[in-house]
Amino acid sequence: MYGDASVGARLDGLPLSRFHWRLLGLIAAGMYFDSFDIYIAGTVLAAMIHSGESTLRLNATFVSVTFIGMMTGAWLAGWLGDRFGRRFCYQFNLGIYGFASIAAALAPSIYWLIAFRLVMGVGMGAEIVVGYGTLSEFIPASWRGRFGTILNLIINTSLFLSTFLGWLIVPHYGWRWMFAIAGCGALVVWFLRKSMPESPRWLATHGRVEEAQCVVERIEAECGASPGLSPTAGTVASTVVQEGRMSDLFSRRLLARTITAVVVLVALFVVNYAFVSWIPTFLVQQGHSVSSSLGLTAVMFAGGPIGSLVAFSLAERLGRKWGIVLFSLVCAGFGVAYPFAQSATAIAALGFAITACIYVLSSFSVATYVPELFPTALRLRGSGVANTAGRAVSIFVPFAVANAFTHFGIAGVLALIVGTLLTQALIVGLLGTETRRRSLESIAADVAVPMGGMQTAGRPGNAPTAIE
Repeated sequence: MYGDASVGARLDGLPLSRFHWRLLGLIAAGMYFDSFDIYIAGTVLAAMIHSGESTLRLNATFVSVTFIGMMTGAWLAGWLGDRFGRRFCYQFNLGIYGFASIAAALAPSIYWLIAFRLVMGVGMGAEIVVGYGTLSEFIPASWRGRFGTILNLIINTSLFLSTFLGWLIVPHYGWRWMFAIAGCGALVVWFLRKSMPESPRWLATHGRVEEAQCVVERIEAECGASPGLSPTAGTVASTVVQEGRMSDLFSRRLLARTITAVVVLVALFVVNYAFVSWIPTFLVQQGHSVSSSLGLTAVMFAGGPIGSLVAFSLAERLGRKWGIVLFSLVCAGFGVAYPFAQSATAIAALGFAITACIYVLSSFSVATYVPELFPTALRLRGSGVANTAGRAVSIFVPFAVANAFTHFGIAGVLALIVGTLLTQALIVGLLGTETRRRSLESIAADVAVPMGGMQTAGRPGNAPTAIE
């Protein structure tokens, strides 16, 4: 057995233990503050408008540079994480984000705040790529999907906390404290994360098999498991060193997976921003009072945690591929029915169902499925490309939604959402591969061909074979 396959088998054979939960906690903490900072933007910008420190145009610039930074961060995280390791990348990007948040709290003007926000966006965009990808490489195959849904649920609770703290803090102490909380929290997590190990799968893929085995042995000891068999000298010598290139993602064998990952994340961002971000505006435009619209919105958004729990229960039963297909179709069905809802109860019920489906899709796709699709040597680059495409499209979603609503009303917006969901169901159904309860090595073996930059470490005469 090759070095990295041996490492993967040993990681998948471990019993669930405190190590896995601590790893989840450390990754979730960093991503939580990342998400927290995204959601505080509305509160901060509203306060700056009220105080005369900003204008609507400058606020729009603030939002735009956030997306630009996140696109850049997602792209860079893919390259840095695959080239220099998961541990380096998640510490690097969290440090950037943390220090930039502290600087934002001290910004002398909105112009400086916009500049710091661009830097913060780089860290925020990188965190989502590295966090989900790193988690997938440590968790046993039988639990990988469920851990992804738990992480997704934890992260999304930041919406409530950011809104609640904004309500408590901003009117009395000003907007700067919101950035200070996010920055200090991120730096505390940065310090705690120094104890996290490098991914053994990444180490083995880059020919550092002895280091990988040492890390696995420490994890096995912490999990109370018997140490696995160390590789023989011949096994170590025949390990294939993989230095995948970005172009490999668009090779014949991986193109279908790259297309699937891009479609899945583009669809998620389109549906999320078209519905979740705009629903209060839709309700007001349909004649509901502001108070009524906010109340209905609160009921609808309660579907988010329920969706994550549904995903948790189905991740290892239904699977990711068919889960995405099924809930895309279910969500599309609710979307078709929504324009015909007349009573507040029907509107709230259908909105609740749509929100729950969106969170199921989020748990299945960005949190679990996309990182699983790519071999270790290209995992973060594949996720980075998909996230970059999703962020790029999300820049134009508000304009598409506004145009659809202006010309066709809520039915036009729902047509955009339903069309996106049906496209996703078709592409994933035709091109997607099922990853449920499969080792990452097994998933990668389906597309195992020599990739650009591979080298064989060790004695000549060992035929290089593509591995995970």
